[in-house]
Amino acid sequence: MSSYRIQGATGEWEVVIGLEVHAQVVSNSKLFSGAATAFGAEPNSQVSLVDAAMPGMLPVPNRECIRQAVRTGMAIEAEINRWSRFDRKNYFYADLPQGYQISQLYHPLVGEGALTIEADEKVGIPEDKVIGIERIHVEQDAGKLMHDQHPTMSYVDLNRSGVALMEIVSRPDMRSPAEAGAYVRKLRSILRYVGSCDGNMEEGSMRADVNVSVRKPGEPFGTRTETKNVNSVRFVMQAIEHEARRQVDLIEDGGKVVQETRLFDPNTGSTRSMRSKEDAHDYRYFPDPDLLPLELDEAFLAECRASLPELPDAKRRRYVEKLGLTPYNARELTAEVETFARFETLLAETAKGIGKPEKAVATQVANWALSIAPGVMNAARAEANPAHATASAQAAILAMQDRGEISGGQAKEIFEIVLTTGRAPAEIAETEGLKQQSDTGAIEAVIDGVLAANQDKVEEYRGGKDKLFGFFIGQTMKAMEGKGNPAVVNQLLKAKLDG
Repeated sequence: MSSYRIQGATGEWEVVIGLEVHAQVVSNSKLFSGAATAFGAEPNSQVSLVDAAMPGMLPVPNRECIRQAVRTGMAIEAEINRWSRFDRKNYFYADLPQGYQISQLYHPLVGEGALTIEADEKVGIPEDKVIGIERIHVEQDAGKLMHDQHPTMSYVDLNRSGVALMEIVSRPDMRSPAEAGAYVRKLRSILRYVGSCDGNMEEGSMRADVNVSVRKPGEPFGTRTETKNVNSVRFVMQAIEHEARRQVDLIEDGGKVVQETRLFDPNTGSTRSMRSKEDAHDYRYFPDPDLLPLELDEAFLAECRASLPELPDAKRRRYVEKLGLTPYNARELTAEVETFARFETLLAETAKGIGKPEKAVATQVANWALSIAPGVMNAARAEANPAHATASAQAAILAMQDRGEISGGQAKEIFEIVLTTGRAPAEIAETEGLKQQSDTGAIEAVIDGVLAANQDKVEEYRGGKDKLFGFFIGQTMKAMEGKGNPAVVNQLLKAKLDG
């Protein structure tokens, strides 16, 4: 259980959190029209007669949008409703030409599911926790008001009007900002694995409405507020912290929390009131008379199910059980689509180059991918060209290291030169003198010199001071300017000292 509490004047308060995540469906056209959905287009350049609500225009459901929502539901092991229906949600707003939004209230496409967030003691999540998902319904997005183009007028951009959204509604199962942050990250990861949403919160293709209430532990739920359209994980967590504290202070000062819609200000990390919160009856929902119910057949569902990729939880288990990675490395490698894709490509290239099974080199490749390579790239950021960091170049470096031709330090040096020049790793190692010395005759000669120069310490070592072995290793590597193969140096030095 989460130990997160708000400390007030009258004792501890528990925060109760539910999230409604709006995820823009990846599709070439909108939910009910053929207009394009590309981000960043000129205002009002992607608007069909349907989107502009011209008289007589009739909506036609986009099969791909429905397919993506079903696949998303399957990815969270949710109930897929073979029969669902669209409703009209009636309200007036300047960027909503129809005067209503086509949504799904009573019969959503996807029913109950769940998502597991992983334990992370560092952020205050002591154990894995299952977050219930109440539903996923499909709806059309509204347009966008632009307030900064003119001092006295606002403009309307309808490019986003009619774009397909999945509204993913969680149960109020989260009890801390950390849990909410983990939930959004995990959900975004699943959406990106599935390919149903790009998860780009900065561009608005994924955003969250944050429902927060507070209560004394064990008491019934309090009155909740909804903070609209929060567009980053960090802002979701900040909004929860501010809103929970605001509600506690309000109640303890004798006030009363009112159900309302609020806005989050990222500049101050605070929320402010926007309008009183409407209930469903205020929108006068009724079945959309222009759209027949959606009826899904088994062939369609089977195709959706077969198209799903290996999902984050299954991939993480496979990395631990089949590749022998640590749970931490497995979690980090599977968090994002790009991360696991780079790792798996590099793993295959490295195993092929070394001539070993993937399991035999998985830990080496994971450590390189998660720690060593990013460190070198950050250090060389100004001069580095990421295009040079190909899987084949990195695999060549790891193969040379596996064969004992280069040390870990030399691998970093070679990779930095690869990043800045694009040269081949083997050529760099040869021409820049970045290869380990494995010639036993040459190493023996250096060791003999070190031992001759430190006869007193040789006697001490042979008299029982085993810790001096590290001294002799250091002296030998120093004499070889760090280029001696550590394994060979260790073996020869031990043989001479013990002999």
